[in-house]
Amino acid sequence: MFDFLVRPIKRNFGPDKTYYQYIDDMFGFLPHNIELYKLALIHKSASVMVDGQSINNERLEFLGDAVIESVTSDYVFIEYPEYDEGRLTQLRSKIVSRQSLNGIAKTLGLDKLIICNNSVNCTQKHIYGDAFEAMMGAIYLDQGYDFVNRLLINDIYARHLSLSEVDESETDFKSRLIEWGQKNHHTISFKTKGKGGVSSGAHSFRCVVMIDDLEVGHGVGESKKEAEQSAAQSVAGEMSDEMCARMLDKLDRLEDRKK
Repeated sequence: MFDFLVRPIKRNFGPDKTYYQYIDDMFGFLPHNIELYKLALIHKSASVMVDGQSINNERLEFLGDAVIESVTSDYVFIEYPEYDEGRLTQLRSKIVSRQSLNGIAKTLGLDKLIICNNSVNCTQKHIYGDAFEAMMGAIYLDQGYDFVNRLLINDIYARHLSLSEVDESETDFKSRLIEWGQKNHHTISFKTKGKGGVSSGAHSFRCVVMIDDLEVGHGVGESKKEAEQSAAQSVAGEMSDEMCARMLDKLDRLEDRKK
């Protein structure tokens, strides 16, 4: 009711005025509990110890992930009444993918606010999307589900997401490449090495994709699945007719050398 009086005070005075400005500029409202939003910006590498407990944005990220998926399910269900369950699931997965959420986070300017340890590469691709999820978790706790639902659909998605482009985008490059191999009678294989549990968040899995005996692409990732998708994308992402012709020509020459 008195927002027009409170807004300039919170934005311009007090120790947390910078954080109020961040949230107001990004989302257009003033938080009730600013501590939640400050916490949402703390990457685990910059954790703060309080009473023996490591404090960072991971718990808010967990909550925000569930909130975003729920809101997005409502969104695509309403927008695409003709889609069956499988297609709705696929579209939702594309919207909540790390690539999509990272892009939204950077468009909002969230990438410039994340607090992380200098020893960590703060440009690694998961951090932005994780912080966005944590921020949505903070908004949910601070403002409630209906508020974050309206904010995501009517503001964030409306301004920063093209449903038609997302729907038409390709994200499962591994399946696309395998289907290409089956159609053209070639064997597709993925050779992945690595192990999880790397605390620094550096890429711990490396993958080589093979077409028959020809090494055609490479990828890295923080999981086996991510590395394989990255390797497949390095090939399938450029699968134009011309590129396919060149690849088939290489395979033919390889077969000729074997004979």
